[in-house]
Amino acid sequence: QVQLVESGGGLVQAGGSLRLSCTASGRTFSSYAMGWFRQAPGKEREFVAGIRWSGGSTYYADSVKGRFTISKDNAKNTVYLQMNSLKPEDTAVYYCAAGESWVIAVPTSDLGYRYWGRGTQVTVSS
Repeated sequence: QVQLVESGGGLVQAGGSLRLSCTASGRTFSSYAMGWFRQAPGKEREFVAGIRWSGGSTYYADSVKGRFTISKDNAKNTVYLQMNSLKPEDTAVYYCAAGESWVIAVPTSDLGYRYWGRGTQVTVSS
């Protein structure tokens, strides 16, 4: 059984930084993509960033490009999301997701991810 556990959320002022972590367990992930999604109140869940476990290809939503960086530590089975220059509109519950992907390096649809963490709240005050 795959388990994803997020951590690192919290309250930060606009312009500040946070680093989210997602530790995965339960299987090997060499053929998997790992993604970060977020969902703000009253809005649909949206793709934020993703990384290919093998090879490290990355992809970002336009709204976070240049501010957020996704990375991974294979030895720790952990994926990180470094969030800089945070804005109030980044406020949301952030979810880590994992999905086996053989065609698309980093799926941007949540349909491409089978396993999900429980989420961590990020609140950016103005």
